[in-house]
Amino acid sequence: MATLPNPLPALAADPSGRSLGLQLPPGRLIEAGGTSHGLKAVGDHEGPWHQPLLWHAERQASPGNWAALGSPAGRAGLLPVLLDTGGAQGGPEGWELMPGEMSYPGDHDAEEVLAEFWEDYAADELGADGDHPGGESTVELFGEPTPYDETVAPYGAVWPGLSPALPLTAAPDTRAAEVADSLVDAGSGFKEPRLALVPARRSADIPAAIGWTGPMNHEGDTARLCAVLRSWEDRFGIRVVALTFDQLVLSVAAPPTTQAEAEAVAAEHFAFCPDNITQGHHATLRAYAAHEVLGHRAWSFWWD
Repeated sequence: MATLPNPLPALAADPSGRSLGLQLPPGRLIEAGGTSHGLKAVGDHEGPWHQPLLWHAERQASPGNWAALGSPAGRAGLLPVLLDTGGAQGGPEGWELMPGEMSYPGDHDAEEVLAEFWEDYAADELGADGDHPGGESTVELFGEPTPYDETVAPYGAVWPGLSPALPLTAAPDTRAAEVADSLVDAGSGFKEPRLALVPARRSADIPAAIGWTGPMNHEGDTARLCAVLRSWEDRFGIRVVALTFDQLVLSVAAPPTTQAEAEAVAAEHFAFCPDNITQGHHATLRAYAAHEVLGHRAWSFWWD
């Protein structure tokens, strides 16, 4: 794999980005390990990750920012993403970014990754001993857990396979701008969203490109999850629109329009992020498909 050129160092001498065909507001560059620099302070450093991982604006994003900056940035080799800097961990300088721990998304097969997650989870659940120490206290606090076969119905312990591709209802980049605008509006749940730019080959690669570790308790190599995101780009027109410390938000240009389609996609979501169902508002795959996938133009994932 050839190294992707990184345009971000040019911003050290040209904070406005004019040399890249951009008109940037005041911003910061973030390096591996979370080192944050005002643009005038960035210099050359030793080590494999001396170049910045991302740029983000100093001020909060507003509707229209994504559409205005996204296309010009793409021509410069930079892709947009919103970063919420208002959480308990602050901005990306506090997110434990570790690009050196990530492989390359193109080296992984999406279906193999999902099948492994699905079948490993099934093995753990079906092999669990209901009389484990502390089990009675857990039931008293949280109630009886939903049995595994009810959780994943209409499927079972064997991986059901990938959903077919679905027809686009909007251009993927247009849908991404719409979802981004909705996230920067008051009431979205995002506290301080900042527009960021990342050097990446495609939107699906953004989490791995910056070394994002939000799914660490589920998968330590985020590039494996990005391989799935690449497949979703191809089949459902997704774009990576936003990241927090442990949350990922995608826009969806080809959402499921029937319950059967939604359940097939929900099976992939379950393998990708079991916490969406096992620790979410809908305890079964069927309910999750109906309420969080069917017709939805954005998908959100959270890892405990």
